Amino acid sequence: MTVDGLARRHGQVLVFDADDTLWENNVVFERVIDDFLAWLDHPTLDRVEIRAILDDIERANAVAHGYGSKVFLRSLGDCLERLRERPATEAERLQIDRLAVALVEHRVELMPGVAEALDELAGRHTLLLLTKGEQEEQQRKLDACGLLHHFQAAHIVREKDVDTYRWLAREHGFDPAGAWMIGNSPKSDILPARAAGMNAVFIPNENTWVLEHDELDPTDRGVLRLAAFPDLLSHF
Repeated sequence: MTVDGLARRHGQVLVFDADDTLWENNVVFERVIDDFLAWLDHPTLDRVEIRAILDDIERANAVAHGYGSKVFLRSLGDCLERLRERPATEAERLQIDRLAVALVEHRVELMPGVAEALDELAGRHTLLLLTKGEQEEQQRKLDACGLLHHFQAAHIVREKDVDTYRWLAREHGFDPAGAWMIGNSPKSDILPARAAGMNAVFIPNENTWVLEHDELDPTDRGVLRLAAFPDLLSHF
């Protein structure tokens, strides 16, 4: 059966990513990184080279410490220390904290059409929310978003891998083959969901974190590609 054929049925389980799918998130981190790179003003390395170093540090810290603003600030400090070849001074630590104020003060800004689309989808399907990150930080976003009443359940997990999606199916008693994971990240939303037997909807976001990038199989008919969130209403 084709993707469209599956998608026309009512009463399906739709699992939604949160950051950069329901609301903007990584664009705020990118602004802080831009300010950080400008402040560093390294004498020999350009911004692209420094960003590559920071990406490597973030990748390692994500594995060791998870995700969220606190780990991000740690990565900025680690990057500074690697480039300066010495521990960061108290003044430098304070400057990094000042640069990252926007992360703490950032309000949840919904993607266009999200609230209206969820309101309609919730009348036809079972909606679940699955987000990864630091528990307290993600919960703050969930509490502030004004969307939780649409979802049967919302889960905050450390990582979104194949085992997470298999656990989700067991936890809620649904058949993965009849469920859909909807998100912007090939690495965390699409590929592991497909490996767990679910269908997936890929909604690209130009600000998706570089560490969430990955290649998708263009021939995979279990992946529906949409340009914007409201386009879900034409399929579900």
